[in-house]
Amino acid sequence: MGIHDGHRQRLQKRFLQQGIESFEPINVLELLLFFTHKRCDTNEMAHRLIDRFGSFAGVLDAPYNALVEVEGIGPASATLIKLVQAVAAFYQADRTANCTVITRTSDAGEFFVGRLFGKPNEEVHVLLLDDKNKVLRATKLFEGTVNMAPISIKKVVTEVVATNATGVILAHNHPGGLALPSRNDKQATAQLMQALQLLNVRLVDHIIVAEDSYISLADTGLLAQLAYTR
Repeated sequence: MGIHDGHRQRLQKRFLQQGIESFEPINVLELLLFFTHKRCDTNEMAHRLIDRFGSFAGVLDAPYNALVEVEGIGPASATLIKLVQAVAAFYQADRTANCTVITRTSDAGEFFVGRLFGKPNEEVHVLLLDDKNKVLRATKLFEGTVNMAPISIKKVVTEVVATNATGVILAHNHPGGLALPSRNDKQATAQLMQALQLLNVRLVDHIIVAEDSYISLADTGLLAQLAYTR
């Protein structure tokens, strides 16, 4: 057994016994690359990836074409890295796929974290609810750039009319940022609230997601403040 084989077995055993929480980012990438490099040392490749993209998340978010430019990272490894990112997001979304009634802020927060986790660009989503807070439809309205996704009041109203919804929960994400509302977020929320009120539809909440955390404008009191001051 070579030195690399022994190291691989120890790393794999450590993962199976202790989980991944105690691993450094280098070790996680090293372990991942075992599946596309059966014999050679993957530690150096993991270091090159971190050096190039700055962090473990940066590696997963890196474009395929940039990954294959890194020494030792061929098409198979680049595909595996992109697959891991996609599977993580798919897993998060599937955990909340059966959410049918929104009874608490945490229901909506967890739902949208599942939908928006790991997304590289800002996206705008809505949940359309009936008068008993049952989910009628969940849909993505728009995808923008890394730091901008305009909230289209017309598209929200179209969804409301199509589903005969009486309540709306709006959500968007701040990729790589903080789950805090910007001035534009507040302005768009107030405008949407006013438009929905004309239809006798409630804006129940506006959820802002950043990675695996979120903030509720309803829970912070900002939604009520915007309704009062507009």
